[in-house]
Amino acid sequence: MKRVAVLLATYNGEAWLERQLSSILAQVDVDLDIYISDDLSIDGTANVINAYKSYPNVVLLPNSGQFGSASANFFRLLRDANFSQVDYVALCDQDDIWYKDKLNHAVTLINQQHIDAYSSNVVAFWPNGREKLINKAQYQQQYDYMFESAGPGCTFVLTKKLALEIQSFLITNQVQCKSVALHDWFIYAYARSNGYKWFIDPTPHMLYRQHAENVVGANVGLKAKLARWKKLRDGWLVEQALLIASILGYSNSLPMQKLMRYNFVDRLWLILNVTKLRRRLRDRVALVLFLLLPLKR
Repeated sequence: MKRVAVLLATYNGEAWLERQLSSILAQVDVDLDIYISDDLSIDGTANVINAYKSYPNVVLLPNSGQFGSASANFFRLLRDANFSQVDYVALCDQDDIWYKDKLNHAVTLINQQHIDAYSSNVVAFWPNGREKLINKAQYQQQYDYMFESAGPGCTFVLTKKLALEIQSFLITNQVQCKSVALHDWFIYAYARSNGYKWFIDPTPHMLYRQHAENVVGANVGLKAKLARWKKLRDGWLVEQALLIASILGYSNSLPMQKLMRYNFVDRLWLILNVTKLRRRLRDRVALVLFLLLPLKR
């Protein structure tokens, strides 16, 4: 069976962590190594993790200070976990629930389609029992990786070759990567900008928990959409796009040059080429509306 390293970032996840760990350990037709990095939780997260100390395939990485963000915690996992004996690397949030075939399904598709990385749709669920399919599986576009992720990072499964390359890059460029706020977008951009093949699966294989502490969440409802629009309007997403481009070395690409200059002609080019920049129609509409306005700096 194929062996998968599961990278689990935790912070104050006591309420959900045991259910998530149970769903990981219940995965079928794969062998697992689970690496956990806790960001100095102040609830009972440590107690939940300690209950799994007897499992030989569960490894708690030693404390190395406060990370302060999920992105920094995942970058630490990618830098410090041992990938030498595994075939694939998967990212994992602390609060979801995986279907028992999640990893085996991803590994099977990676092999069948000869791809380097996998992500998928998810089923968002709320405490009141509501569920909703979150569709991220629109066709990939020429420049979409410069403007968005491939979906929730908790669905990512990478080949060992890609994971080792990202690991080496993060070790070498640790200081530069500290300001990256969205690790999933960064990983997708790294893979695509370096010619790796990525597949976004329309079939969900996990429940994506929604609660008040979600870092990003499913972007469902008016409140969530307004929060995303504010980040776009305030220039935060533009700053992240330019930062990731600078770190990964594609700042001279045509879209990034247009975004940096941001004059009328550049904005018009971006608007006319918006289908190359985002996958989903509503995201294209939001980007066009943003580009019609002066950039806040």
